[in-house]
Amino acid sequence: MELSKVTGLMKATALELAILTGHLVLYPSGIVAERLSPAASPTTIAPGRRPVVLLHGFGDNRSVFVLLRRSLARNGRACVESLNYSPLTCDLRTAAELLGRRVEEIRARTGHAEVDIVGHSLGGLVARYYVQRLGGDSRVRTLVMLGTPHSGTTVAPLADAHPLVRQMRPGSAVLRELAEPSPGCRTRFVSFWSDLDQVMVPVETARLDHPDLLAHNVRVSGIGHLALPVHPTVAAGVLEALDAGGAEAPGAWEEGPGASSVA
Repeated sequence: MELSKVTGLMKATALELAILTGHLVLYPSGIVAERLSPAASPTTIAPGRRPVVLLHGFGDNRSVFVLLRRSLARNGRACVESLNYSPLTCDLRTAAELLGRRVEEIRARTGHAEVDIVGHSLGGLVARYYVQRLGGDSRVRTLVMLGTPHSGTTVAPLADAHPLVRQMRPGSAVLRELAEPSPGCRTRFVSFWSDLDQVMVPVETARLDHPDLLAHNVRVSGIGHLALPVHPTVAAGVLEALDAGGAEAPGAWEEGPGASSVA
């Protein structure tokens, strides 16, 4: 391995350990479900500023999004809510149904017809299942996914004892469902993947490639899996993705190299 790659991997690993330490401190604060945002009056509903739902990954909780939600709030997203699904959940589809109920609650409270979703790791798959398989494409304008194993990951084979981990393996029944045709899907997908993500094996599994989906893949350089929801460069990319629109044709395309490089 080239010296520059070794150095980059060491830096990314050190950052991952620092983030893990901080997250362990914050983790207890995210166990309890957050207080729901109050109902919005018509005068407080800003056009183009849809509510944002944040969905954590496997074994995690809403505390992983502390920094990202602050960034969203500072940039005009007045309604940002994090959804915790139970650590006892054993089926991704169950979590997707829970997400659908929360989306309906948010739509009723805020008056917005659509929401945006940001999902980290497994959370991205849960949201994608809701959009593709449960009719969520009529409710979700943009789905941003951070380090999500669209094609399955082979990391940590001993973790296969947990059903959710098995559903994230290549060739699982859930992933086969998501690979099926989805003609007319209205949601815009943006998938961030990192070249140093040690949880996504191979790293390219976090790219979304589906002929029926409007999928925009953004390559991030120099950070690992845990850094994706907290790094300011990624946060800026998430904001850009949520604010973007347009009527591109379905099919995956890649962000230009360097657009999301991390120094």
